[in-house]
Amino acid sequence: MSNSTSSTLTYFILEAFLDVGPHLKYLCFVVIALLYVVIVLLNVFLVLVICMNRSLHEPMYMFLCSLFVNELYGSTGLFPLLLTQVLSDVHTVSAPFCFLQIYCVYTYAHIEFCTLVVMSYDRYLAICHPLQYHSLMSPSKIVKLIALSWLFPLVESVLGIFSNVYTQLCGNLIDKVYCDSFSIVKLSCSYVSTSKYFGIAYMLTVILGMIVLILYTYIKILIVCFSGSKQTRQKAISTCTPHLVSVINFSFGFFFDIFQSRFDMSHVPSVLRVILSLYYLTCQPLFNPLVYGLNLTKIRSVSKHLVSGKL
Repeated sequence: MSNSTSSTLTYFILEAFLDVGPHLKYLCFVVIALLYVVIVLLNVFLVLVICMNRSLHEPMYMFLCSLFVNELYGSTGLFPLLLTQVLSDVHTVSAPFCFLQIYCVYTYAHIEFCTLVVMSYDRYLAICHPLQYHSLMSPSKIVKLIALSWLFPLVESVLGIFSNVYTQLCGNLIDKVYCDSFSIVKLSCSYVSTSKYFGIAYMLTVILGMIVLILYTYIKILIVCFSGSKQTRQKAISTCTPHLVSVINFSFGFFFDIFQSRFDMSHVPSVLRVILSLYYLTCQPLFNPLVYGLNLTKIRSVSKHLVSGKL
């Protein structure tokens, strides 16, 4: 079936899984399962911390709450299938489930970038316009920004998924350990190599546009910091550093995955390719709660009280 022409494929084969012995297979399963459990516990815990404490019902923490919910969403779109496939000898996935995973992974990445843009805008207002901050960042505006950062990716991604669903496919081999949108595009009977450049141009336009917005806000923040007091600089460093590190970390993993999917990376060891392709889907959901939970004093303080039973 992998070489036949069909527009109604019922399943796909994930061929990037390595053939390993049973002992190593179970070890990989335990490591991945532990990673998933830690990600879920950390993100759920921080969502509860923010929701349960009124002192954290501020714009920055509400946007963080949205970010942590997205980490849970993205992780759930990846880990259950990944854990199932690690133990399986035949790495097949049904077509409907494959397209569902593509939608989850695709929307997760877009929601992540949108939320990071909104968070940078929030920091820009807080540091560059502190006197007008609460009037500019009203509760209704917070709700609108969070809703927009979720609804736009969720709706926009439907169009791309539908175009893949109704595309005539000439194969069912996906060279990854999870279902990927461009992998389906490459299976299209009408696929031409120039298609990858259109995809890259679109992704770079959208994602780089968001990154440019983030950089613009940070340039403005830096200008205020250098011309402001020591207290202003300390506030900017404490609240902006975790956000900036998160943007860099996620962008690295995301762009590597884009270029790996579209260009020949056969010179890179297969194990390293698999790890790096999973980087932004596994490390970011673990990275964000650790960075924000450890670096933001208010969250750290409330978390300690919650753990000790004093809240």
